[in-house]
Amino acid sequence: MDQSTLAPRTPEQLELYSSAMSLSDMEIFIFPDLMYALVLANIMSPEIWKWREEEWFRNIEKKSFSYKINRIKQYVMDHYVFNLDLETWGLTTKEKELKRFESFIDPAALAQSNALFGYGGDKYYYDVDIRRHFGLDKYTQEVIPYWKTETVEAMTAFRHKEGYTTGAGECVSLSALYVAALFIVGRIPLTDIFMIATPLHSQNFIAEKDGFITNNRRIVTKKMWYNGTELSAKARRSIENERITIVSHLSGVMHTFYSTASIDPERFTFFQKRFRAFLETETSFEYFVNFLYSRECYWNCFQYRHIHNGRECYISLNCIFNTQRSSKNRFDNESRQALIDEIDCSCFALAPMEGRMIINELEEFLSRHTGEPLDSFSDEFLDILRLRGTCREKTQNILEELKAFVKIEPRLPEAEKKTFVSYPLLQLSPEQSREEITDYLHRQAAEGHPVAVLSLYAWRDMENTDWEPFVKAAVERNPVAIKETEALNMDEIFSRISGFENKSIYEGARLAQPDEVWNFQRGDGLEKAFLLWNILRNRCRTTGAELLVDKEVILRVCQQDVPETKEFRFSSEKGLKKNLPLM
Repeated sequence: MDQSTLAPRTPEQLELYSSAMSLSDMEIFIFPDLMYALVLANIMSPEIWKWREEEWFRNIEKKSFSYKINRIKQYVMDHYVFNLDLETWGLTTKEKELKRFESFIDPAALAQSNALFGYGGDKYYYDVDIRRHFGLDKYTQEVIPYWKTETVEAMTAFRHKEGYTTGAGECVSLSALYVAALFIVGRIPLTDIFMIATPLHSQNFIAEKDGFITNNRRIVTKKMWYNGTELSAKARRSIENERITIVSHLSGVMHTFYSTASIDPERFTFFQKRFRAFLETETSFEYFVNFLYSRECYWNCFQYRHIHNGRECYISLNCIFNTQRSSKNRFDNESRQALIDEIDCSCFALAPMEGRMIINELEEFLSRHTGEPLDSFSDEFLDILRLRGTCREKTQNILEELKAFVKIEPRLPEAEKKTFVSYPLLQLSPEQSREEITDYLHRQAAEGHPVAVLSLYAWRDMENTDWEPFVKAAVERNPVAIKETEALNMDEIFSRISGFENKSIYEGARLAQPDEVWNFQRGDGLEKAFLLWNILRNRCRTTGAELLVDKEVILRVCQQDVPETKEFRFSSEKGLKKNLPLM
């Protein structure tokens, strides 16, 4: 493919294509097609295809859906950790990034929808200042991080970074990794997987069986969604309290603030129906108990009547749930007796405790109404629930919070307000090989499919894409190495970089960005040359440079107030040839 075929034609395209190289969270919010472009880049990568050869996944294609998804989940848990360290990809400023994006989105809208530009989270989402939560409070209000969404190669390469023993990635990285892994290893069709982004989080919804949600490294089933544990509370938090800003799918994307949507309307309707069904469940005593388990503030309002050694006794819900926290047994299911057997005898009272409702009465009532909508019997339920003593004022709150627990109404982008523009549907099948998929996406990119084009940039395909977006991203959005070499002179920096292992994290004619080389202390000579140029250019000590690329890479740098040109030489195995002026 001729590189000029995919070259940016306008300044806006240049910004978009360069963003596919740097892939920060803020860029994905502005250019939502990047979200699926990263998925496609991961699908083209050989990294996840290697998983198919792992003993862990032997004969996985013959197993049940639940087996597949849990096997993939455990592999992700074992090989990747969640990382949102501020220093990993460095810092920038609101002013700089707002200027970058001013022609794409209204700054006020951006501030209301993105955590980096002013969004503070729903008042129920965090009980601390959002900047303190993310560790930004030690900087001025103008400072924001480059939270970059890593490719699978960069995620895997974290094992080479000091302080890490496995791969790592932030929430969007993990979402994109999961979609690619479910497709490649689990053979799950991409048409059934939807990516969901809120201002503070990213998850996937898989429309199989009752539905599954990926949450960072974990996978949450519908039953787990309502089990009242800390894990399910974390998974629920963003959907309960935040607006969903992006829904991304193989067919396209829908964004809260853009008036056009490219996602297939029928597929979006399918998603809405299945997602809402996942977020609503029957009312039963089991789910009522799970609701209470997640609300410690109500524990002292209830007690459980139990026959112990032939005598009627009473156990506070505090004792029951505190025991459950460290037990494999639960009060909400058939293991209740085993849980009670674990409770310390001092928790058993021979007379009812004053001011506490006997929860057995609610169990008897709810058992008669299991499967019915809560609204159909909420008045009767409220009459039975009427609490005693100091808990009386909490009665109405419990009912309202229970309703929200068993049914979440997601704040989705409003389809009826969108104008739909369609992309040709990418025809990708789990039965295709990596080579077939890669060839297909190259053909689609050559024909102008916008997401296929972006996927090649996200994949770092330097043979078929224009180099200007790569260079723009390299010198504008890689601050870590610049900061960490402030005390070194030019020759010391060259010596330091030359000492890195001469091995790229990307196979073939694909290139790492400078801070990937710096963070993982490895890179091909061509990648090292770009790292060096990024540092020197941002020190304002150069007036220009020339990069000669072949088996030997020569970086010629023109220095301020120095008549001669300085040369730096590296060896390269990328097989690329180019003479590139650098400014």
